[in-house]
Amino acid sequence: MRATPLEHGVLVRVRGTSAEKVKFHLGEHTRRRLLSILSPLGLLVLWQVLVMVHVLDNRFFPTPTAIVVQAYHDILSGQLQNDLKVSLIRIVLGFLAGAIPGVILGISMGLFKPLRVVLEPIVASTYPIPKLALLPLIMLMFGLGETEKVVIILLGVIFPVLINSAAGVLQLDKNYMEVAKSFGASRKDYYTTVAIPGALPMIFTGLKLGAGMALLLIVAAEMEGASAGIGYRIWISYSVFQITDMYVSFIIMALLGYIFSLLLDEIEAWVVPWK
Repeated sequence: MRATPLEHGVLVRVRGTSAEKVKFHLGEHTRRRLLSILSPLGLLVLWQVLVMVHVLDNRFFPTPTAIVVQAYHDILSGQLQNDLKVSLIRIVLGFLAGAIPGVILGISMGLFKPLRVVLEPIVASTYPIPKLALLPLIMLMFGLGETEKVVIILLGVIFPVLINSAAGVLQLDKNYMEVAKSFGASRKDYYTTVAIPGALPMIFTGLKLGAGMALLLIVAAEMEGASAGIGYRIWISYSVFQITDMYVSFIIMALLGYIFSLLLDEIEAWVVPWK
């Protein structure tokens, strides 16, 4: 038997007495990627078949092909690009506005006990409040402009990022600090070389949760006081019963979630190669 390693798999040549068999074994990483692509494709095929055989009512569940045609028309008219651009700007601004202070505050709470004692009760009491319940208050405070939409996303992002960042630092083995001290590391060295790198996996977990919250909240924020955006398009499509257009917006949101997840996975694999 001879095995030839490839980048994402292994080519295996099995020598037998009468014939040779050549098998291609996919690597674990490639297998996962393929399954992650094939599983949604399989769902779309099943959806198409169920509508065509009238198991699903096409008034409420248009076929994926009809949705693709509608998306094509939306692209030609420029509507889809405009909605996507407006929503992406709001999502990115809100995500950064919540994630950056969330990471800084979370790591600081994990490293400095006095700060943790002061902020922990505030975080514990405000985190359970549903962020959508705060929308009327935010609208009163900031009006129905861009700031209101960024703030509601900020509130949805900052808590999961902060809590996971703090937990990432707190769960580090205390022996690491003793080892660092025994090698003469200063407190600053311990923070930069042990505490923060050790907390990175949990920080990325918080960022992924925050990205999901940003997508959830942008739809709700754009349903009120917006004239463009994916959430606005969902609400308008529902109001005039343009169900196919509404599904186009649903799929765009699903794609955004998938792309954000892949992007964060790639960044995490680069920043935290030991995970």
